[in-house]
Amino acid sequence: MPPALKTDQHPITFSDRNDFDAAQLIHLYRQAPWAKHRALEQAQAMLAKTDVVISAWDGTRLVGFGRVLTDYVFRASIWDVIVDREYQKRKIGTEIVRRILDHPTLQHVELFWLCTRMPGFYERLGFSAKEQTGMVWSRKKSEPQAS
Repeated sequence: MPPALKTDQHPITFSDRNDFDAAQLIHLYRQAPWAKHRALEQAQAMLAKTDVVISAWDGTRLVGFGRVLTDYVFRASIWDVIVDREYQKRKIGTEIVRRILDHPTLQHVELFWLCTRMPGFYERLGFSAKEQTGMVWSRKKSEPQAS
């Protein structure tokens, strides 16, 4: 894949390195209701333990992000695909997902799985809800309530 995505503005470059400043990721997370309460220390720990990261950059500014947890053979789950509000509608999210699916270390993965509030976006990339099965357990909802 080409290293950059041509847009009307500056070229957007992509990286699979996870050693960038997590404070930039927190800036992106603050824009999303599902991630706005995440802390810097949590983001740093997550980056260190995530199997595959794809980030999008406008120069030194982080403008997009996505990550994968996987066994590299049977299953991979895609998480936290997010694009800075100022950079949306430029195909950056699409490119992040494509780079995940085409990543050299993930070429043997049989099934990619994700949770989303934007099914239309992923359906355009070939994902299907037809085979969807799953359940979720929430630590926060399972903790005893204070009386």
